[in-house]
Amino acid sequence: MCQTSCNDEQHHDDSITQTGSITTHSSNGNIHCITIVGQIEGHLEAPQQTKTTKYEHIIPQITAVEEADDIDGLLILLNTVGGDVEAGLAIAELIAGMKKPTVSLVLGGGHSIGVPLAVAAKQSFIAPSAAMTIHPVRMSGTIIASPQTYAYFKSIQERITTFVTNHSHISADMFERLMMATDQMSADVGTVVGGKQAVSCGLIDNQGSLSDALDCLHKMIKN
Repeated sequence: MCQTSCNDEQHHDDSITQTGSITTHSSNGNIHCITIVGQIEGHLEAPQQTKTTKYEHIIPQITAVEEADDIDGLLILLNTVGGDVEAGLAIAELIAGMKKPTVSLVLGGGHSIGVPLAVAAKQSFIAPSAAMTIHPVRMSGTIIASPQTYAYFKSIQERITTFVTNHSHISADMFERLMMATDQMSADVGTVVGGKQAVSCGLIDNQGSLSDALDCLHKMIKN
């Protein structure tokens, strides 16, 4: 009896350490919690000192949650600083395509590609002290300055805008205005949107805390 309990606890500890995830069991249902923090790491590895979320860890987790008979819903906790656009969109599309109840909660910040991740859930929450940074797509390293490169940037940006507007209540015009604003970010373009503003403009569904997000998920599971 003790051996089984100890093994379960060890499995939970290993899961949290390696992938930032855990499954909880209660009378309200079985909920799998995924944390997406730091930089979304895609095909290239980030510097060793950078806190990252690896998409090869998250993608199979989401698939397993959708297929698992003993998991009723998914909670996504977010505190991101951007990262690989296509990796972030891949994760967001998987979350959006789930049939099981999903709720996201932005804590601290939802930067850049963290915005599609936040709105991908069926219901989204943002903490009162959190903020989301909306800005155009950027790339680092050597970039070929040609019309084709700028057309590629525009294409990526359109994909992000389309996804965000399809999975939230913000209009494309409003989202693009926030993205291209020049009066907020020093020597740059974009907007930092606080929790209350994120809800009022339709980007996020609700303002609240962990208990609010869990209550919402419990109700979705029961219904």
